[in-house]
Amino acid sequence: MTEHRWLKACLEEAKRAFKAGEVPVGAVIIKDQKIIARAHNRVERLKDPTAHAEILALKKAFEKTGYKHLKGCTMYVSLEPCAMCAYAIILARIDRLVFLAQNERAGAVMSLYNLLDDIRFNHRVRWEYKPIEEAKVLLENFFSRLR
Repeated sequence: MTEHRWLKACLEEAKRAFKAGEVPVGAVIIKDQKIIARAHNRVERLKDPTAHAEILALKKAFEKTGYKHLKGCTMYVSLEPCAMCAYAIILARIDRLVFLAQNERAGAVMSLYNLLDDIRFNHRVRWEYKPIEEAKVLLENFFSRLR
C-alpha cells in the first residue's frame, strides 16, 4: 500500500503545476520509505526551460542528502521524462523510475527514445510504466485549454 502513497503525492504535485498554469507534471523521490524531495514543473514561473519537475526534485534531493548520487532512491513522475530529465536521472544514479503517463512527443524512456535502457551509459535505471488515467487526463485538460 505504500506505493499508493507515492503515486498520490506525485499526482498532487502535478495538480499544483496545473493550478499554477504550468504543464501538469509532478515528481517525488523516495528513499527508505520516505519522500525526500517533491516538485512540480515551474518553467513559466521561473522563466527557465530546464525547470522540469524531475530536475527540481533531483536538486532538492541532492540538497537534502548532501550527495550527488541518489542510490537507493525511486522517482515517481506523472509524465514520462524527456531526454534532458532522463539523462539527469541516469547521472543522479536513481535506482528506479516509475511514470504514470506516456509522453508521445518527447518521451525518452519508451516513446521516442530508450535512454534508460542504453547499455552505453555507466548506470542503468530500472523503470516501470504504470498508466494512471488521472495523470493523462490532467495533461489533456491542460492542453485543451490552450487550444
